[in-house]
Amino acid sequence: MTDSNRQKHDALKGLARPLRVTRLGMLAERALRSFWLLWTVLVFGLALLMLGLQDFIAPKAAQIMLLAFGLAAIYGLIYGLRRFRWPSKSEARARLDASLAGHPITALTDTQAVGAQDLASKAVWQAHLARITARLKRAKAAPADLQISRYDPYAFRYMALLLLLVALIFGSVARVASVVEIASGQGGAAQAAAPSWEGWIAPPAYTGKPSLYLNDLPAGDLLVPKGARITVRLYGEAGALTLHETVSGEAGDETGPDAVRHEMTVNQAGILQIDGQGGVGWNIALLPDLSPEVRFDGDLLREASGVMRQPFAAQDDYAVVSGQAEFRLDLANLDRRYGQAAPPEPRENVILDLPLPFAGDRRKFSEDLVDDLSKHPWSGLPVTLTLTVQDAQGQIGNSAAKPMLMPGRRFFAPLAAAVIEQRRDLLWSRQNAARVTQVLRAVTHRPDGFVRNDSAYLMLRVAIRRLESGVAFNMTTELQNEIADALWEIALLFEDGSLADAKQRLKRAQERLSEAMKNGASKDEIAELMDELRDATKDYMNQLAEQQGKDGSENQQQAQKGDTFKFSQQELQALMDRIQELMEEGRMEEAQELMQRMNEMMENLRITEGGQGGEQGEGQQSMQNLKDSLRDQQGLSDEAFRDLQEQFNPDAQAGEGDQNRSNNDGRGQGDGESGQQGGKQGKQSLADRQQALRDELQRQQGALPGAGTAEGDAARQNLDKAGRAMDKAEQALRDDRLAEALDNQAEALEAMREGLRNLNDAIARNEQQQSPGEQGQSMGRDSANARDPLGRSNGGRGQAGSDESLLQGQDVYRRARELLDELRRRSGDQNRPDVELDYLKRLLDRF
Repeated sequence: MTDSNRQKHDALKGLARPLRVTRLGMLAERALRSFWLLWTVLVFGLALLMLGLQDFIAPKAAQIMLLAFGLAAIYGLIYGLRRFRWPSKSEARARLDASLAGHPITALTDTQAVGAQDLASKAVWQAHLARITARLKRAKAAPADLQISRYDPYAFRYMALLLLLVALIFGSVARVASVVEIASGQGGAAQAAAPSWEGWIAPPAYTGKPSLYLNDLPAGDLLVPKGARITVRLYGEAGALTLHETVSGEAGDETGPDAVRHEMTVNQAGILQIDGQGGVGWNIALLPDLSPEVRFDGDLLREASGVMRQPFAAQDDYAVVSGQAEFRLDLANLDRRYGQAAPPEPRENVILDLPLPFAGDRRKFSEDLVDDLSKHPWSGLPVTLTLTVQDAQGQIGNSAAKPMLMPGRRFFAPLAAAVIEQRRDLLWSRQNAARVTQVLRAVTHRPDGFVRNDSAYLMLRVAIRRLESGVAFNMTTELQNEIADALWEIALLFEDGSLADAKQRLKRAQERLSEAMKNGASKDEIAELMDELRDATKDYMNQLAEQQGKDGSENQQQAQKGDTFKFSQQELQALMDRIQELMEEGRMEEAQELMQRMNEMMENLRITEGGQGGEQGEGQQSMQNLKDSLRDQQGLSDEAFRDLQEQFNPDAQAGEGDQNRSNNDGRGQGDGESGQQGGKQGKQSLADRQQALRDELQRQQGALPGAGTAEGDAARQNLDKAGRAMDKAEQALRDDRLAEALDNQAEALEAMREGLRNLNDAIARNEQQQSPGEQGQSMGRDSANARDPLGRSNGGRGQAGSDESLLQGQDVYRRARELLDELRRRSGDQNRPDVELDYLKRLLDRF
């Protein structure tokens, strides 16, 4: 053997192991590709048998299932045998050669074609063989391609493996033995030598309780939820084990000696007994499942827009799954006169779904039912509200029926209220159509000076003609609903229709507020109407001020004659605050008198800017804005202090914190705007609210008067100091350092107070620098009209108010007796609003 042949032989001999491994990989690859269907079917079948599927279906169905799996396995075997080819040595060598760079095995079998006798050529050839031999010594087996995704695109093999994993965890290999019984068709005859049994109790899913394995439970008493599912399997010779039970409540407690698998639902307390070798018994008692409960958790709240909010609380020992609120018309308490005298058309009760927590525990929770029923025909009529909740067992819990007027939007414009009332009568019964037509024609008989919205008036005339047509021919349900929708839109235009003229808007706001005083409005409605009045008054005064600027000479002559009132926006603001305070306290008559006086004053109003020009008006506005910011900062500091208290003693501070928060919502702690802003900011964090106050203070600093004066500069310096303290307080709040935040807030409050005093001094200095002639005219006008907006004499120091005695010479004790008698008289008038009667009762209890 030549050196070249010996070298080739040694190199090929060294490839024996890589070739063997490569061939085994090819064998596994071909077997997997050929028989994947067979082993997938076998794994599927084994997993189902371990899970006990054959015990949950009829014997015939189980036999069909076994036959189907058998046929599928045979098909898989034939499919595999037809595709399988045993890999040869040459195929393995070719696979290995293809996996190596340059195909060295093929190159090794080559022979030198030319130059075999040439020493130089021979040397080159030997060097070539040496490199190939060295490369073959480092050769490794070619990797097998076990990917069969192109043969199994739907991944059935992974499904089978996943099912087998589940069977290994939750199933049992012992259950596979029952396949012999199924195949033999013995209908459950046990083949095992010794009888045995298995059992499970699966509680209802809503209880959240785990399943129980009866084999692990000792005999005796056992608490089980109602509706639990009991499964018992008996193995062994027929009749060796028997099952007796009385928990299902079905006729006959013995299931029969030939039964292999038994299932029952626990409907009542009873016994579960397995008789025979290794048998055991239990006395099963029902775990109590109480009915759910629901109750009203506060009074129904109605917003000015008509949206209602009814708090409620519900609970159950497991979970509340659904709930409803049902409004029923209370005919017994309905005043069957006028439009309600006719028999009502049948209508379904109003049913609303109760809101449930999206996440969290539903065993005990509180929520608010929020909805808008303003358009419903029963809006404003007596109804009863009943809440109903249901648990997973189907048990029902009801609340007590709560009588009320169905909440909805209230209309204060007289014409709008009349249209809404006729809309309700029309929806009550179509028999009222003729009467509704007559009433609407009567209220719009002379529209001049009464109807201010031309568009709404024209729409109302069209609706009246459609009503008359329906009365004359046929008032269908569709026409009834269309006209009702049109009347709703018309009423909204009469109530909320936009008025471009400021004076008309003011008059409309005054009329709506007067109607609210007569009819008794809620706090939300009062706040909304007062805000509307403030906005309208502000627009009107601004418009009047612009007009006075154009007609300055004429206004000055009128002022010298003393024909007009003169008061500032601050005095007017205080007057409106007083009206709102009286209304919220239920003192409607006093509020009405004060409102009438204000209306009279607005008729002859001349805006005053304190005799200082435009800068003084801006200065007073800056003072008011700064006071509002100071109030808001004080409220924020109080809330931070309550949070700090609750960290150390939450129980002791809970009631106090709620009381403080309710106090801060009213005007006693600030104006209506700040109270509303506090309600809107309640959802924000303290730090975000602190940042908002800092931004507002920075905005106000840019519009401060008195620039260049010592007082004005001092005010700006103090407000800058307050801003820096606010920034520190904000950062401390974000870091949850409440104590440090309170110190910084206190520093900010002190700096703001000092800045407010400096700003007041700056405005006062500006007043002193006005011309002597203008001062004299102002003093002359003040002495001529030395009355405040309420008609009282101004105090001796020139401020609003009076230094006179309130009784003005009358006997004090006689006047006190008269007031007390008047309080008693009013409290005995049951036609007054409830809020006023409650306030009068508290006054009498106090005095």
